[in-house]
Amino acid sequence: MSPSGPFFDDSGALNVGRLNAELVPIAKLVAVFGAIAAVPFLLAVASGALVFTLLSQFVLAVGSAVVLIHVVARGIELADE
Repeated sequence: MSPSGPFFDDSGALNVGRLNAELVPIAKLVAVFGAIAAVPFLLAVASGALVFTLLSQFVLAVGSAVVLIHVVARGIELADE
């Protein structure tokens, strides 16, 4: 029995193009929030201020939540197809 799902073609092989099409937006979201969090983290390293460390942790927490919401929403969309 061949696997069925959004990332497999009719022959049961992995559809790499479709997989990459789903992975690229997630990777971009992770990169954006990582870059945004890097700025206050570098300021915290340079100045030693705790507030910048907390700000970078907050940005990472919000970014993780956004990525998780995107993954769940996209998974629901793919399940409906």
